[in-house]
Amino acid sequence: MKDNQIILGIDPGTLVMGYGLISVSKSNVSLIEMGVLHLSKYKDHSERLHLIFKKMESLITIHKPVAVAIEAPFFGKNVQSMLKLGRAQGVAMAAAMMGGLQAVEYAPRKVKQSVTGRGNATKEQVWDMLQHTLNVVDDIKFMDAADAVAVALCHHYQQRTAVMTQATSPKKSTKKKSGSWDAFIAQNPDRVK
Repeated sequence: MKDNQIILGIDPGTLVMGYGLISVSKSNVSLIEMGVLHLSKYKDHSERLHLIFKKMESLITIHKPVAVAIEAPFFGKNVQSMLKLGRAQGVAMAAAMMGGLQAVEYAPRKVKQSVTGRGNATKEQVWDMLQHTLNVVDDIKFMDAADAVAVALCHHYQQRTAVMTQATSPKKSTKKKSGSWDAFIAQNPDRVK
């Protein structure tokens, strides 16, 4: 791992978009910045989407993250709200791609499970764990920002687990398996009599 890789977490929304940046090194995870983009004062939905794109572009340009993690929308009953939320998420993903980054989605339960150990944790419990893990003493003003930091931390934990699993799994044989006798003879000429 390179020194201090930065992960950008996003909690997409068309009224409020939360964002959080964490710095990850071999021995430490720390909070760089978190905040929200207030969009409710803009009535035009396309203008809101444009502002999401511009904010993402700015965060990527300034902080140069190596990854973008986005909280996946939960399924609600209001189809119009889900459609708008999906658009906000899509714009955030497109901005990440324009910045040369892949955006990885995490379900809200997965984020809570990764950060607190409980998939049904409350937002307050998630924030308490983030304060403890990242040594943050300030109180939170907007839970959307905390959610964004949580999704960034979730991504870090998932990547770390994947690397550890890969390092400890047995190496697979590069020898091709085939059920035919011709393949067996070709691979084992010394055993033919």
